[in-house]
Amino acid sequence: MLLTALAGFGFGLSLIVAIGAQNAFVLRQGLRREHVLVVVVVCAVSDAVLILLGIAGAGAVIAAAPEVLVIVRYAGAAFLLGYGILAARRALRPAALTADGPTVRTSLAATVGTVLALTWLNPHVYLDTVVLLGSIANTHDDGRWWFGAGAVLGSVVWFTALGYGARLLQPVFAKPAAWRVLDAIIAVVMVALAVSLVVGAAH
Repeated sequence: MLLTALAGFGFGLSLIVAIGAQNAFVLRQGLRREHVLVVVVVCAVSDAVLILLGIAGAGAVIAAAPEVLVIVRYAGAAFLLGYGILAARRALRPAALTADGPTVRTSLAATVGTVLALTWLNPHVYLDTVVLLGSIANTHDDGRWWFGAGAVLGSVVWFTALGYGARLLQPVFAKPAAWRVLDAIIAVVMVALAVSLVVGAAH
């Protein structure tokens, strides 16, 4: 069972350790040291729910209703495009930046709403976590829940490390120029993902 859990841990990490909308947001919140615990918990719990749904067989339902993913793609694209534009505006306005990052703090409600949207409006999370991971987990028969537990642990470890480890980069982001670069990268990532979602939905 331990080997099965370790397999789930490794597979789960392989799906989430990548530059994406959710990870970019967690990194930025970690650098700002703003609502980090809440962001980490929301991301980890969301992943856990999706993983459990996949193991329970929700992947088959999603695969049988592709039109649902099309709707999610367009909704996600619209949100990512809007967030990308906001990031681009921050990158172009250096006066809004200080040594500790942006001076205007985001409310807890807005932060939670953003991280939920970045997580649940991403169609790839359903394809990767629910369908793919759920399918792989179910090849382990009675050990599928151990596989899922390992994947959940992987999410917890990753988001915790990303959110709280970001502060190690604080010396780099003591300069306003570094924040401009980060926001520019986030803007490019968000817009690129939005375009890919629209293109994917069109096909």
